[in-house]
Amino acid sequence: MPEHPDIRIGNAERSEALDLLGEHFALGRLTLSEFDERSAKASAATTRGDLQVLFTDLPAHVTELPTTTRDDLPVITPRKDPERRREIVMGLTPLVALVLFFTFDTWLFFLLIPAVGIVLFAGRDRHGHSTDDADTHRGENKNA
Repeated sequence: MPEHPDIRIGNAERSEALDLLGEHFALGRLTLSEFDERSAKASAATTRGDLQVLFTDLPAHVTELPTTTRDDLPVITPRKDPERRREIVMGLTPLVALVLFFTFDTWLFFLLIPAVGIVLFAGRDRHGHSTDDADTHRGENKNA
């Protein structure tokens, strides 16, 4: 910061000081209580001198945090599993029934919950596999 400590500052300078304090805190140079105290003083500062006092024991240049490149990030591929869609639809069904109940003032929409469950999961075992697939696999095992 420039050397004239009695010159008044504006919101931009206070914001810049708060950002710089945040960077020092992120690098571990300030404890939480020191950061809170200095942030409060930076927010209330009216002159450059008020801000300069906050940085006297901190290095002038903030070294950057280690950056993470895209190659370092784990790759998350969304599942394209039809079972996942069934679970989402089944999870949203009570919410839809509730909205319809309050909109049309009839309890019959709550019958959608078991009806949707029957439509989505009929013919499936408790692990979500089609019972037709199980019959096919049993037939293959018998022929083998």
